[in-house]
Amino acid sequence: MSGNKEPPKKKIKVDDSSVSAQSNLKQRLDLDRKETADSILNFKFNKKRVRILSKATEVPEDCKGIAYWMFRDERVQDNWAFLFAQKLALKNKVPLHVCFCLLTKFLDGTIRQFKFLLKGLKEVQNECKELNIEFHMLYGSGADVMPGFVEKNKIGALVIDFMPLRNVMAYADQLKKTLPKNVPLCQVDAHNIVPCWEASNKLEYGARTIRPKIHKQLPEFLTQFPPVIKHPYSGSLKADEIDWERCEAHLECDKTVEEVSWAVPGYSGGIATLESFINKRLKIFGAKRNDPTQNALSNISPWLHFGQVSAQRCILVVKALRSKYPESVDGYIEEAIVRRELSDNFCFYNPKYDSIEGTNDWAKKTLEDHRKDKRPYLYTREELRDAKTHDDLWNSAQIQLVKEGKMHGFLRMYWAKKILEWTASPEQALADAIYLNDRYSLDGRDPSGYVGCMWSVCGIHDQGWGEREVFGKIRYMNYQGCKRKFDIAAFIARYGGKVHTKSAAMDKFLAKGKKK
Repeated sequence: MSGNKEPPKKKIKVDDSSVSAQSNLKQRLDLDRKETADSILNFKFNKKRVRILSKATEVPEDCKGIAYWMFRDERVQDNWAFLFAQKLALKNKVPLHVCFCLLTKFLDGTIRQFKFLLKGLKEVQNECKELNIEFHMLYGSGADVMPGFVEKNKIGALVIDFMPLRNVMAYADQLKKTLPKNVPLCQVDAHNIVPCWEASNKLEYGARTIRPKIHKQLPEFLTQFPPVIKHPYSGSLKADEIDWERCEAHLECDKTVEEVSWAVPGYSGGIATLESFINKRLKIFGAKRNDPTQNALSNISPWLHFGQVSAQRCILVVKALRSKYPESVDGYIEEAIVRRELSDNFCFYNPKYDSIEGTNDWAKKTLEDHRKDKRPYLYTREELRDAKTHDDLWNSAQIQLVKEGKMHGFLRMYWAKKILEWTASPEQALADAIYLNDRYSLDGRDPSGYVGCMWSVCGIHDQGWGEREVFGKIRYMNYQGCKRKFDIAAFIARYGGKVHTKSAAMDKFLAKGKKK
């Protein structure tokens, strides 16, 4: 990010005081929004953030309200979709309704992820109530229930989130066919800083090809946010009281994966985590972010995945500290903008984003060429799940994932590549990596998760490397390489991964590897 067209930097007060949900940063951001504009009506909203998916483009004159189907971006403030919906409601002088449609299951998410989601939505509900905005909990797929809600309540326009996964894209396609013909269907990318369809109009080869396109457009899109304000229009349609116990009972998900204790769901918890990052960890992020024994990461990915905190807000906050921590800030911008938005690009333009068929031709060929190579170890999905491999570092990383719902980013690459080495086929390796990531990680079922597994197993966004058994030309990682980068003994001691062997033959193989 260079040039003099960037938005002016906001100064963020940084101190080492303890972080609470009602943080100094949270209060500072409230003031920033009010200083930016008094409402969305007095802010120049960038229309490139919106795609009108329907033939209808004008709100009907007899409409009784505007609805926003919240799905990916589960927050009130710093949400371009919410702001656009309020803009339509204010212009037409009608009430604003926010709907969340609770599925019984979503991509094999467990109770760990659903409870994080539901607790975050409680905060959304409370904030909507303070702002005179009705928050409705509906049950079922939005593609099925929203048309009836719109028609019954004479909703004049429906605003929806953008998410590039196949089933969510299918919801949007279904709504185009089933909404009343005179009701505009507007999709807003409130998740990416540069909207996915504006960042690039094609599938990008890698970070080096999308990076200049994104950086060129940041001055236009990396702006401050105006506030969602107390809505001045009310109507007869009121939201039913939400029975949160019923919400949980509605779920048909795996309820054996326990919640984590370190992450407080919702916007307030996410902003508190962001504040602790800029106060305590940002200063070492640049130098230590690839060391799993150091507490150097932002840890914000769960809140970004659920949309409880805006990535754009995180960048605005961190970027203001560039003069103090240039290496750290530039590293964070690369990961939080370029790499994250590259993942959305991959899933948006490649419907086979979770399949071997979705990778490059060179990678397909090399994986096929080495399909019959003898694997040094073969593990079942259950053995991987239970951290029962011969590799104590890998086992420790798996234990971290299971216990904390998050694995250090550097080890997640090692973890996935070893699954390729220890399973019978590339297809099985990719399926196992995605399954374990989606089951335990708070930020699973996400474009970044699919791309991380595809990079590790299938070489997307990468190049061919020196050829070797099993991997072919896919980039290789090993135990000794990790040992050279960080204190693996300290990491193993923290999580307690042990060496598990199946046979005397494996013991000999392991001993031989250690001698090397």
